[in-house]
Amino acid sequence: MPALQRAEATVRARLLAVHGYTVDLDLTRGPDRFGSTTVIRFGCAEPGSDSFVDLEPATLHRAVLNGQPLDVAALDGNRLALPGLRAENELLIEAEMRYSRTGEGLHRYTDPADDAVYLYATCGPDLAAKVFACFDQPDLKAPITLTATAPEDWTLVSNGAPVKSEGGHWEFVATKPISTYLFTVVAGPLHSVYGEHDGIPLGLHARRSLAAELDREAPELFEVTAASFDRLHEFFDERYPFGEYHQAFVPEFNWGAMENPGCVVFRDEMLFRSPATDVERERRAMVVCHEMAHMWFGDLVTMRWWDDLWLNESFAEMLGYRIAAESTRFTGTWTGFSVQRKGWGYDADQRASTHPVAGNGTRSVAEAMVNFDGISYAKGASVLRQLVAWLGDEAFFTGLNAYFADHLYGNAELPDFLAALATASGRDVHAWAESWLRTSGVDTLRAETERAADGTLTALTVVNEGERPHLIEVGGYRIEDGRVVPVGRAAVELAPGRRVAVPALVEAGAQLVVPNDGDLSWAKIRLDAHSWQLVTESLSAVEDDVTRAVLWAHARDLVRDAELDPVAYLALLERHLPAETSDAIVEAVLTFAHLHVVGRHLTGERRTEGLAALSRTARALVTGGAGDGIRLAALRVAVEASGGEQQLAELRGWLAGDGVPAGLEIGPELRWAGLARLASLGELSEDEIAAELAREPGTEAEFGAAQCRAARPESAAKAAAWQVLFTPESMSNRLLEATARGFWASGDPEEKAAYALRYFERIGEASDRGDIVAHLLGGTLFPVDQATPEVVAAAEAALAEPELTPGLRRNLADCADDLRRARAIRVAFE
Repeated sequence: MPALQRAEATVRARLLAVHGYTVDLDLTRGPDRFGSTTVIRFGCAEPGSDSFVDLEPATLHRAVLNGQPLDVAALDGNRLALPGLRAENELLIEAEMRYSRTGEGLHRYTDPADDAVYLYATCGPDLAAKVFACFDQPDLKAPITLTATAPEDWTLVSNGAPVKSEGGHWEFVATKPISTYLFTVVAGPLHSVYGEHDGIPLGLHARRSLAAELDREAPELFEVTAASFDRLHEFFDERYPFGEYHQAFVPEFNWGAMENPGCVVFRDEMLFRSPATDVERERRAMVVCHEMAHMWFGDLVTMRWWDDLWLNESFAEMLGYRIAAESTRFTGTWTGFSVQRKGWGYDADQRASTHPVAGNGTRSVAEAMVNFDGISYAKGASVLRQLVAWLGDEAFFTGLNAYFADHLYGNAELPDFLAALATASGRDVHAWAESWLRTSGVDTLRAETERAADGTLTALTVVNEGERPHLIEVGGYRIEDGRVVPVGRAAVELAPGRRVAVPALVEAGAQLVVPNDGDLSWAKIRLDAHSWQLVTESLSAVEDDVTRAVLWAHARDLVRDAELDPVAYLALLERHLPAETSDAIVEAVLTFAHLHVVGRHLTGERRTEGLAALSRTARALVTGGAGDGIRLAALRVAVEASGGEQQLAELRGWLAGDGVPAGLEIGPELRWAGLARLASLGELSEDEIAAELAREPGTEAEFGAAQCRAARPESAAKAAAWQVLFTPESMSNRLLEATARGFWASGDPEEKAAYALRYFERIGEASDRGDIVAHLLGGTLFPVDQATPEVVAAAEAALAEPELTPGLRRNLADCADDLRRARAIRVAFE
């Protein structure tokens, strides 16, 4: 399926104006294919011109343009030529389409719990042509009217409200003008819960095997939904414009969620079959708010082309965190943003593949796909926080409302947004955008101090080592009787490459100095040596959650930049994490320590000792006086880091229900994590895996069993896993992910090294398997823990191959960057 080029899209958008789609789907044709009949009404600005329509059918039965049949054999890949267009045109396409098993197009899933079948459509960024014939680009928006035939016991939910459902035949109202990538339909014997808020009909939907979970979670989901609507209606003059608001939780979804207007789709893990921590609920609330913000940013006004993806994602990300923090019970979301989400963005922005937030020169949809990354989300959101701090709320939202009014149900670009803000604020927003939106990379803000012999601060300067202006706060603290006492924050404007003295904190008697305290800007920080020493001694005594998050993120940066021995990071963790009170900080720090510090940066005896330190810390948190959310997050790491005869006996007891720490529960997800750990240590046989799979059939069991089988250290288990990983269509995307996650968890060191080299010999095959498989094989399966010179060389040789698709190349390049970093850390400290 060749990707649409920007030049082609520009020509087609100039030529065509789409008036509407009528789409009829027949979902009763068996397990492999469905019927798709589409009528498109559209105008042509230059009658007599030629164009093309996008579709990817299994069989194209009929194509009729303005009453004249077209040659179906003329279909070229996923394009059908449309010759000799008139001023007004009608195109009829009758086709049979393939169901997807990778979440791309119309995905079909059979629930192992009860064999019920479910469907959902994922059409972004350019997958709508797998469902219906269309002009598949964001700036050819049009109303879509859906009709569908389905089994009589099914419920269907789509972008428009249903107006008729009888005998398996469904009709939906026409949508407002939307981009084709935003179309969806969710179908199956759904369990549904309905509500209403502020005149807006609400619906929650999931497969019927998750009925109990949906019923349990519905009150909180409705509460967050209502709070988000209320806050967005305070911000914006234009009310929610898409009628009903449905939220469907679907299986094997590739993303966290998708903002289809009127019918948002979430991965159904968000219904929490296992006990959830407060930070997981907080993250879900943010996602609910994020997707609703998209109803304005992306759905009401849509970027003209994919290089302005930030007009969708950065705004939704910033508002998602802000609304959750200000309007729901999850008031600590910015802590999670600082300690976890921004790390994803900082990592992306320091790689060779980094790109500007906006206007990044995306030439094709294939290139756009790889920019759904930490830059478009986390960095973009952080940059917008900086913009709001600079302009103030009033000017910012006045500009946004003017922007919506000017582009209602249409498309926009960066200059449109900047013009609206410049008019509303009277500030030079264009110069700000040149610095922040059209450049890439991370600035560093460094604290430089002069101190007396006793450590008393006598001078403080903050240095901007980057090329952007920063509006930040610098925090000052004193250490008194074991407490870290704040003595003040100083607002500082840092011009590019400049240094600014901060005498107020010197006069206040600060000992510990924290640049970017409060985390208002996008920058790495570097503390002076005395302040860092105080952090190592007193981090857990800092009262403010966000300040502690900024300091933990600083420690993470030091490790990644090979400026701090990973062993010292684990010592910091073991000393201070047991007293931590923030779920988000505990989860993020333990995850980084487990997956990166122990999993990648340490080897040999240092890795063994590091794993033991991590396990001790996790168990100290589990048995300490922390809240249940922190204890549950720690229990997960305790399970996954178990080692040695005593801990394995304890783990087996937990899985049998014996000795589980008071107040905690081993749910399905955690149970399978424990089984995967046993499997990786050779402590779980194939028969035991099969028995566990049969014990409670379901998605978690299928996923867990696949991970366990791949995690077993025996050569035969590795060979079997390797075979299915590199066999196209051997399993669904989710099972492929599980197998990839388990593969490197164990094995003979020499055998693992050999597989790492074989990986680079075979990975090019993923180029023919689509973006999702390229992400799983090029990212999840990448042997990032094998940071030897031979593997680094093999990775670089693989990247030199010219036939890699943009998605696969980007995944390999990013993982190769992590591999080089791991290698540099090992060389620096071992």
